[in-house]
Amino acid sequence: MVIGNDPFGFGGSAGTGGSASGSDLPRAIAGFAEPFDSVSDMPLDNLLARIGDARVVLLGEASHGTAEFYLARERITRALIEKKGFSFVAIEGDWPDAARVDHYVRHAEYPPSEWTAFSRFPTWMWRNEEVRGFVDWLHEYNSERPAHERVAFHGLDLYSLYSSIRAVLEYLEEVDPDLAIHARQRYECLAPFESEPATYAKAALNPHYQTCEKPVLDMLNELLSRHRRYAEHDSDRFLDAVQNARLVADAEEYYRTMYYGSHSAWNLRDTHMFETLESLLNHCGDGSKAVVWAHNSHVGDSDATDMSRRGEFNIGRLCRARFGKDLYTIGFGTDHGTVAAASNWDAPMEIKRVRPSLEGSFERVCHETGIPGFLLPFQKSQGRVLEALSERFLERAIGVIYRPETERQSHYFRACLPDQFDEYVWLDETRAITPFATGVLPGVPDTYPFGL
Repeated sequence: MVIGNDPFGFGGSAGTGGSASGSDLPRAIAGFAEPFDSVSDMPLDNLLARIGDARVVLLGEASHGTAEFYLARERITRALIEKKGFSFVAIEGDWPDAARVDHYVRHAEYPPSEWTAFSRFPTWMWRNEEVRGFVDWLHEYNSERPAHERVAFHGLDLYSLYSSIRAVLEYLEEVDPDLAIHARQRYECLAPFESEPATYAKAALNPHYQTCEKPVLDMLNELLSRHRRYAEHDSDRFLDAVQNARLVADAEEYYRTMYYGSHSAWNLRDTHMFETLESLLNHCGDGSKAVVWAHNSHVGDSDATDMSRRGEFNIGRLCRARFGKDLYTIGFGTDHGTVAAASNWDAPMEIKRVRPSLEGSFERVCHETGIPGFLLPFQKSQGRVLEALSERFLERAIGVIYRPETERQSHYFRACLPDQFDEYVWLDETRAITPFATGVLPGVPDTYPFGL
């Protein structure tokens, strides 16, 4: 039966989210969703069957500060490791910080770096009890396995410009002191901008300013040219040095192009994350598998969102083009609760109340099912339900900054969910993550990554 101008017979406007109170879309979703009451009893067997033999699984989040998103990703990731033999976890975090965690979870024998993992803004994103629980589990899981079978923990992001420079220098001072001298000279160009890397972008706008592009690329290429000599001694440490050198080169370009347009910087960042993921898969060899933790805005296919209209793409789009059916992408959403976020960049973390989702959003449709939590495999939808779901709904994205007073303009965009994700995890009410302060955590070893 067709009601008014609604071609799907749902009693609401599918094109605006189909979320009128009389809509049948929430009821239709409830008909094929797989419900659960809490993350601890989230059903995984059918999910693992749908993931099948995928080589890469992208796990999203609708905010950087929601406990249930972290806990759900942990449950799924543990199952992928234990039941499907996944090789490593790669996060939307910086390479050298994640390397500190990797050193701990894989029981590495070489000395760890001295800096604390994830100690810069936004510290709470990875320095929280939810992540700590997974890190401790992975440390224990790896303890009974030979070194070559231990599951790794890596970072994909590029904001650690100066930590990465220090990591390259420390490595070269040990394996090749002469090259370390040249590296220090090449990286000296970036030294004046350490306190505020964004000022490099302003300097680079001056046509008479000689940028740091050539010296940092020369350093990366020279390191790569010595692959045989260095890698045969310790391939993992060589990978770490190369990735840090590549991060320096990509970060230099990222900051240098910041003022050319937001999509340029975004595309550079996600390209770096994708190429880092590819490098890790190549390093781990045939049969290796990766699970990625990053925001929905990174892992969901950008072609299905407003991003594509702005000339932006993301790691989800690049992975879909590269891996095809060997990729499985899972998005996350919530209606209301609390979240850890700041009001501005570099501002203090606050526990903020998440407003109920807007009319016309996919979150509102999920909320109207009345189910506290469910898995929504889009491949199970068909006919009129699939047509309705394939309209462009509003979708909410909260990053490290949350501004509820301008929520519609600041945090919503339009997306076609079945094209953006293979599956969607709904958690109606959620709470903020539990951060821990920078300092010594009692009862942990000296190698623990979240210490001083």
